[in-house]
Amino acid sequence: MKRTLIALIACLAAVVNVQAQLLWKVTGNGLAKPSYIMGTYHLANTSFANSVKGLHDALNACEQVYGELNMSQLDTQAMQGMQSTMMLPKGQTLDSLLTADQLARLNAFMTKLLGADFSNPFLEPMKQMTPAALNTQFQVLMCMKLEEGFNPNEQFDTYFQNEAKKQNKAVGGLETLDYQMKVLFSTPMPRQIEQLMCLVDNYDYQTELLKRTIKAFYAENMNALQQINEEKLHNTCDMTPAEENALIYTRNANWAKALPNIMSQRSTLVAVGAAHLPGPRGLLQLLKDAGYTVTPISK
Repeated sequence: MKRTLIALIACLAAVVNVQAQLLWKVTGNGLAKPSYIMGTYHLANTSFANSVKGLHDALNACEQVYGELNMSQLDTQAMQGMQSTMMLPKGQTLDSLLTADQLARLNAFMTKLLGADFSNPFLEPMKQMTPAALNTQFQVLMCMKLEEGFNPNEQFDTYFQNEAKKQNKAVGGLETLDYQMKVLFSTPMPRQIEQLMCLVDNYDYQTELLKRTIKAFYAENMNALQQINEEKLHNTCDMTPAEENALIYTRNANWAKALPNIMSQRSTLVAVGAAHLPGPRGLLQLLKDAGYTVTPISK
């Protein structure tokens, strides 16, 4: 459960005593102008930006916007490469990877989520996706069912870069698509299958958890998000420490090393998943450790 949920949802851990905070100002340590850090939820509606106090001021004040990826570099070739990463080797399908029981449980899950299973010819091509990619696709579809008006083609993270372009400001990415694809989809196949079945076998729990996460994010309620993040099933569905490091903490460290140079050149709004912000190994603390003053833009 946790791997894909954290990859897609802005779950948070304890870092401050602020109960409602997603936008932060970064000053000091030689910066001529302040920069900003915005915690995002990848599947939030873009209209939520209007509800975050100080966000439009930060967008107007900054000279460039950075996200996890530079979305303008995702051309046709890059997207084809991403799609290739998410597909099984030619000639292989999920039928050859899953047991008969696992496939039956997966079909039952799909019927509950989509109203049809792999017997439907329109869904049969999904058998060619890797379990990790299929897991991610199901998470997006679950969110689409829960969020009225959600448009997967207008994701919250992309919103910031689009706004920067409207103002003729530079955009950039903290990591490459290839790196992110390896983090998200290079898990060994047995573990991919195990995590897919965790989603399949816990549909009701995960739907409720997703509802709570969406509600807490829109309320900027870090305490509630912290509690959600700390929930565990106490089985193999929980992320291992190594998986948490690869998905969250190693990337935090990489970004914290890159940001001083980025922020020193131009005032920057950095929009990344909120799961990366809190905690002693979170991006906010890493910037503080590097000598910056990081303060919330309070509601």
